[in-house]
Amino acid sequence: MKQFFKDINLNTNGQKLIDFTDEVLEFVKSSKINNGIINLSILHTSASLIIQENADSDVQRDLLNFFDKLVPMDPKLYVHGIEGKDDMPAHIKTALTNTHLTLSIKNSKIVLGTWQGIYLFEHRINQQNRTVFSHIVGDWY
Repeated sequence: MKQFFKDINLNTNGQKLIDFTDEVLEFVKSSKINNGIINLSILHTSASLIIQENADSDVQRDLLNFFDKLVPMDPKLYVHGIEGKDDMPAHIKTALTNTHLTLSIKNSKIVLGTWQGIYLFEHRINQQNRTVFSHIVGDWY
């Protein structure tokens, strides 16, 4: 049994979904883990992690529109807003989604569906530097 750690650093610029599946796949490949798990944890409270369709960008657009309607950027609705109108809405969106993802590794590959990708879901308007802490545990070849 072996384990490996890596920070995946992503720069964002506005609310969007950022596909970082390739970075995760490369980490799994370089680890030489045959069978195990990978845990991804975002180290922020105003962005999240999701598994989502990677074939049609309309899905991403619709998700962004849905969350903006569900959690509007209206400062009159929130007490907390020290960092701007997107501050509290970003925290709420993070609470409604995921800050951790755990995926299986089987035969040195992440188990994902055909049209699934791993995304950082940025909830802030301004540019951010995000860190996803990655931890792999499994048997090594």
